[in-house]
Amino acid sequence: MAGETLYVVDRIVTNPGCGKKFVDEWRTGYLPNAGRRNLTLDNVLVSPPLWSEDESNVVTITWAVEGTAGWWAMTRSSRGDSALGQWWDAMNPLIAERTRTMAATADDVESLADV
Repeated sequence: MAGETLYVVDRIVTNPGCGKKFVDEWRTGYLPNAGRRNLTLDNVLVSPPLWSEDESNVVTITWAVEGTAGWWAMTRSSRGDSALGQWWDAMNPLIAERTRTMAATADDVESLADV
């Protein structure tokens, strides 16, 4: 399965007025340790593309991991990281909703599903 990339998609809806603060906190508190959890940053999108004191932002962060082995390595290291859970707990006042999904390119789906 070498060369097949899985994407981890984090979608964070911030509380109104908290978008910029969340992204700043994420850059300093989450991003520096992501590599240790086998995550490679692919993209960070902010919608709407402005910081508002009265509106929420949707922050979509896309990570890449190499194949199913990379996904399992990420999952195992994240589950055992108590500092990671504490970081997310500290972010609760900034966040209205948070989800994580997985995706792959259409070309990789068949080989990734062939287990």
